[in-house]
Amino acid sequence: MPRESGAPGAEVSGRRRTLWQALARLGPYLSGLKLRWTFGLIAAIGAGVVALTIPQVLQTLVNSLLDDGAQISAVWSAGGVILALGVLEAGLVYLRRFFVIPPASDAEMSMRTRLFDKLQDLSASFHSAWGAGQLQSRAIADLNLLRRWFAFGSLMLITSVVSLVVGFTLMATLSPLLAVVFLGAALPIMVIGPRFRQKFVHYSRASQDQAGDVATKVEESVHGIRVLKAFGRGEHALEGFTEEADELRDLEVSKARTLAKFLMAMVILPEGILGLCLLIGLWQVANEETTGVSVGALAAFFATAAVLKGPIEGVGMMLGMTFTAKTAIDRHVDVMDTDTEITSPASAKTAEEHGVLELSDVHFRFPDAADGERDLIDGVSLRIQPGETMALVSATGGGTSTLLNLIPRLYEVTGGSIRIDGVDVRDFALADLRSRIGIAFEDPILFSTSVKSNVLLGTSHLRDADDPQNPPRRAAPAEEELDAAMRRALRIADAEFVESLPQGVETPVGEEGLSLSGGQRQRLALARAIASSPSVLLLDDPLSALDVRTEEAVTLRLREVLRSTTTLIVAHRPSTVALADRVALLEAGRITEVGTHAELLERSPKYREVMSASVRPLTAEEVLSHE
Repeated sequence: MPRESGAPGAEVSGRRRTLWQALARLGPYLSGLKLRWTFGLIAAIGAGVVALTIPQVLQTLVNSLLDDGAQISAVWSAGGVILALGVLEAGLVYLRRFFVIPPASDAEMSMRTRLFDKLQDLSASFHSAWGAGQLQSRAIADLNLLRRWFAFGSLMLITSVVSLVVGFTLMATLSPLLAVVFLGAALPIMVIGPRFRQKFVHYSRASQDQAGDVATKVEESVHGIRVLKAFGRGEHALEGFTEEADELRDLEVSKARTLAKFLMAMVILPEGILGLCLLIGLWQVANEETTGVSVGALAAFFATAAVLKGPIEGVGMMLGMTFTAKTAIDRHVDVMDTDTEITSPASAKTAEEHGVLELSDVHFRFPDAADGERDLIDGVSLRIQPGETMALVSATGGGTSTLLNLIPRLYEVTGGSIRIDGVDVRDFALADLRSRIGIAFEDPILFSTSVKSNVLLGTSHLRDADDPQNPPRRAAPAEEELDAAMRRALRIADAEFVESLPQGVETPVGEEGLSLSGGQRQRLALARAIASSPSVLLLDDPLSALDVRTEEAVTLRLREVLRSTTTLIVAHRPSTVALADRVALLEAGRITEVGTHAELLERSPKYREVMSASVRPLTAEEVLSHE
């Protein structure tokens, strides 16, 4: 799970970051928005102060009614003032929302887009270590929480504090003794507060991390639903999910219980103190001549206390929300502070496209490889000429797929170099490098959009490129050219079945293309690699999911592309190897044999062993299709 790889360190960084340091990290997202937030804060504070003004009017009203010459006009005057103050308070509440909600939503959008951009830049090793649910919870739930805190929690926390300060000051003017007694409730809260913070932050972080694990479980189960159904493991998946959900429930209950205890103290202490204040206040009124406390002052004191009841309770809730927001910021920063290992150079090089691919003493090992363990890729050297097709063969787990991923820099070589047309791939701008390469992975991933969008995905950089620092390698083709390239790619990949789909090439393929069969997805992924007209084509066992008849058709059509494109193809079937001009045998991380398929069959026992292991019997469906 992600917390086994990335999250432990994340939790440590979160503990070391103070609340103010965490809040300071929001600065880049709030640029240009602080003015509106400030206006919203002024409106919120204004509404709180206006609410505290009403009890002072009440004091004047009560005292005037107790005078011998009291007149009904005093009631109407006081009522009119209170009504005006109420309308003013409502208007300020409206302005608070008017000013704050748009910038809060803008900040959320900015954080989400920057996070998504960061995820695009991070290496494949990062995504291998983190569960998708963890990243989804950071991108959705955490940022929703931050928007609510920014638009409401942060304002109301400050407003509550200001209201309490103003309210206690007004209380002191009404009766200093009662104000001191009422303020005594704050002393136990000062002791309880730090303990509450420590516990609440712990449960908040744990519950948010666990929510990410639950989201990962849901995603895995949804994507693997056919496997679970096929093996009858739905109940097993439910048991695993229930355990994760129970743990999340327990953490949420513990968090709620911690907050409830604090809120209970925040309510009981002031309420109990108010009872004591009532007794003292009645004594003061009875001795007004010596104490100077009138009936109106006592009424205003308790009316002010009633107004402060909301801020007193709100401080606890807003503190809880603030600490949860701090955790969300920590989780967001954990990803944003991750070093982007693979970047474009400061001064990128370029080269004319010929398609010469050279690997010189290439080494690669994963960061978590044990000391003393040999490199997975342990000194590979190859040169593939323009238009040549090289098949890369190894036993299962031999590192062929990893070697392919090094060429477009999905992983970074740890030794040696890879060059395209004489330029080290690390010296190309990433956009330029990857626009030169077409790749079809063994596990074809399609996006939940139309067939056309999926096939033309590799050409979108030509249409969308507007960065003068990273211009496209070719001029953007016209829409007719794109359509022709798509049709050609579909024909070569034997994917013309798309014409029979309900909306043809405009048919949505569903999430990850699961509405299609494995062979159909693989053919569309192959068409996507071909449509971009790359100078270097990388194919990772591109025909593994095809039946014999379709494989034969695709193989014949692929030769049309391979004659003019430099191709490195990971192959496990003799029929795929037959597409190649030469074959390289990868063994123990090194190239041990290079030659034609026939030459290697004749002289290499290991090659014959690998090829014989890759021959599979025909399925019943394939046998029937040939009869």
